[in-house]
Amino acid sequence: MEELLMLFKTIKSLAFAGILSVSYLTSVSASDLKFFTIGTGGTAYTYYPVGGMIANAISKPPGSRECGKGGSCGVDGLIASAVSSRGSVDNVNAILSGLRNSGFAQSDVAYWAYTGTGTMEGKEPAKELRTIAALFQEHIHLVALADSGINSVADLKGKRVSLDEPGSGTRVDATLILKANGLGVDDVKAEALKGNAASEALRNGKIDAFFVVAGYPTGAVVELASAVEIKLVPISGAGAEKLVDDHGFFAQSDIPAGTYEGVKTTSTVAVGAQWFTSSKEDEELIYNITKALWNEESRKLMDVGHAKGKTITPESALAGVGVPLHAGAERFYKEAGLLK
Repeated sequence: MEELLMLFKTIKSLAFAGILSVSYLTSVSASDLKFFTIGTGGTAYTYYPVGGMIANAISKPPGSRECGKGGSCGVDGLIASAVSSRGSVDNVNAILSGLRNSGFAQSDVAYWAYTGTGTMEGKEPAKELRTIAALFQEHIHLVALADSGINSVADLKGKRVSLDEPGSGTRVDATLILKANGLGVDDVKAEALKGNAASEALRNGKIDAFFVVAGYPTGAVVELASAVEIKLVPISGAGAEKLVDDHGFFAQSDIPAGTYEGVKTTSTVAVGAQWFTSSKEDEELIYNITKALWNEESRKLMDVGHAKGKTITPESALAGVGVPLHAGAERFYKEAGLLK
């Protein structure tokens, strides 16, 4: 039932996009199709729209128009679908359990899961986890109202702060950021709100700040900034330096002025967003998916599909990869001359 629901939703979106011919809708049978799920994140964050964009790029159901003639240049017979989730940790667990074929995750979360270290210490290493591609940088947003008086991470002490839901990469990183600045989760009044729920709570005075790890601009913060005056609290100074020194996958970076209405350039830290799957997935399928991802026609979809799309390039596809490539992806990158 879940597969059929996913089929109808995806067919509808592809038909509206002009990828499918009208005759397809009445002639195709489910036996002609292959399904491939992509775990993303909350619908108000960056993972979800990027996941939908990639799903469209790699899909090519029977009846599709020809590649280069208004049709898809995806994998023959494939319907890929972006699935909302709680985020990085949830996606990794879903891949390992077989619930989803693939998913997005922060590079730090995936590496710790693969090695059984860091925040995953004591858990069995996720040795079946494999990388398809590095996608884009995710910046840690610490959001507060402009008149909140919160000007640094240290100012969060005693405040009502949403760290996001358990199972999200945001919660993992928010905890590390607090620790690097001499605070623990017990030093704040921690909430577990996601996306629009966190934005609404801040707007209505129910919380004082919230963390988001997402590629900018992220929808929840865009909408909030258009409704009330906000600030992005800097994650900088000694705390940021300690974070980068202790955890090599973090990098100091800025969110530019104008990304969000009325918000100036803000120093923060960033991690990589990457696309993962299981070693159990068929090599030929992942090879074709990787090839479709980097097709020139897919490039056009990336450029117009989301603000982060232009930063998703073959040249950065292997940047910061700490989990082994899937055999199919590795074969493509070698053929493309991107990997020796």
